[in-house]
Amino acid sequence: MSPDERLLAVGLMSGTSADGIDAALVEVRRVPRTLGLVHFVDVSYPRELRERVLEAAHGRAAAPELCMLHMELGEAFGRAVVALCRAAGRPVRSVDVVGSHGQTVWHAPGARLPATLQLGAPAAIAQLTGRPVVADFRSADLAAGGQGAPLTPLAHHLLFAHPTHDRAVVNIGGIANATRLPAGKGAEAVTAMDVGPGNMVIDWLAGHLTGGRTGMDRDGLLAARGRPHPGLLEELLGHPFFRAPAPKSTGREAFGAAFAEGVLRRGRELELGPEDLMATATALTAHAVVRGLADLGEVREVLLCGGGVRNPALAGMIAALLPGSQVGPTDDWGVPARAVEAIAFAELAARAVWGEPGNLPAVTGASGPVVLGSLTPGRPGTGPN
Repeated sequence: MSPDERLLAVGLMSGTSADGIDAALVEVRRVPRTLGLVHFVDVSYPRELRERVLEAAHGRAAAPELCMLHMELGEAFGRAVVALCRAAGRPVRSVDVVGSHGQTVWHAPGARLPATLQLGAPAAIAQLTGRPVVADFRSADLAAGGQGAPLTPLAHHLLFAHPTHDRAVVNIGGIANATRLPAGKGAEAVTAMDVGPGNMVIDWLAGHLTGGRTGMDRDGLLAARGRPHPGLLEELLGHPFFRAPAPKSTGREAFGAAFAEGVLRRGRELELGPEDLMATATALTAHAVVRGLADLGEVREVLLCGGGVRNPALAGMIAALLPGSQVGPTDDWGVPARAVEAIAFAELAARAVWGEPGNLPAVTGASGPVVLGSLTPGRPGTGPN
């Protein structure tokens, strides 16, 4: 198969939880479009690097620090490509293109001049790997009047659409988003949106409630030992984002440290213990997901992906709120839950190479379809054999 019909692409994803890099090696066939996962790895950020990323995402990094982080993260992404190829037993030079989402430190689609910023210099990735890199995927959609998110629904449709079953794919990263896949319909019928906080508030509270010993509620153990506070939960669900119509997207500007600090403060005013406060924050995410799914339309199969899948308390709450639906990780449908987003950015990189639009205007609110991403060439003389 010629390169015009098939690309071996690497997708790199680091979400708003900022816990590390998901890297997927994917064979993308052009016609008919298929995605074949060759291999997947996740690479954790060193604790010091994660702390600096979170400082930047909380608006506490000056320009020199942002500048250094941009290059350091680019080198970290480049090393992840090398590690992925080594684990897959494939030479790096066999990769046709790398698609790097980058590390989001701010996403402001509702600003006076809509903007988004992802760190991770594509030139550093290209220098380390020798391969061409597509990055900065969200800006083109924003420039066309869209939200710049979510950008994964096309890949969700390719991976999970079914001829007779309506399905929804819910990605739970720092922010949670949902994609509805109507049975037997093409990508033009797909609907999707960000639904609210995913792991973001949970992670922040876990760090504070454990005195910094952990950055997450590992295995949902704290939440599992507590009970959500109904009054506080209803108060949190009164946030204006949940009432806003689609298309919509969100990030730390709405549910970051300031919001989480407010949750902690209200919990103390209500004299909630750590377990009940964590259970309430976890219930907030679960209810956000279920409300978002209700806005998109009823489905019988709900496929969960992203880091939140590893939180049994959260997955259990979502399932309990959807008693008539089959709820489970995308692994049950043949795709590793942690790999889905990275696969999507491998596919988006292939679209950029082929000059194909990567957004769904009905989802993002853009004025029309646009090719996503900017291309950084690889090093000369490092092409595939």
